[in-house]
Amino acid sequence: MAAHQLTLSVPTTPTAVTDARHQAMNAITGWEAELDDELMHTVELLISELVTNAVRHAGPGQISMTVRLVEAVLRVEVSDSSPALPQLTFPDECSENGRGLFLVAALADRYGAEPTPTGKRCWAEIDLSTGSNQKDAISLPLQRS
Repeated sequence: MAAHQLTLSVPTTPTAVTDARHQAMNAITGWEAELDDELMHTVELLISELVTNAVRHAGPGQISMTVRLVEAVLRVEVSDSSPALPQLTFPDECSENGRGLFLVAALADRYGAEPTPTGKRCWAEIDLSTGSNQKDAISLPLQRS
């Protein structure tokens, strides 16, 4: 599989998530990587969750998203200017928010967050190699709120 990459600057506006998701999905489709519909829906959801978290929690600073396909790994990275790393928590049954990282954890083969010199980077990877669906690296601590 050929290497491909898309990097976008994402504004902190109400339409940012939709716009970023559409641009990324159009780029991935153009890469002709022959990803099936289920995998494309998974990638779309990962992008939505990671960008939504950045828009909601990063404040007015810069947000960028990179989607990269290298060999048999599709990686989505979202960087923002907030140094606060996300915490995977158990939302109560009445909470309207707080389930995004559960979705990322369930759908990605690997995911995590790390500090950067200007904030943080949250990422998720999907292994596209045949027969590999293991969730073998979880990098965010689970906390009860």
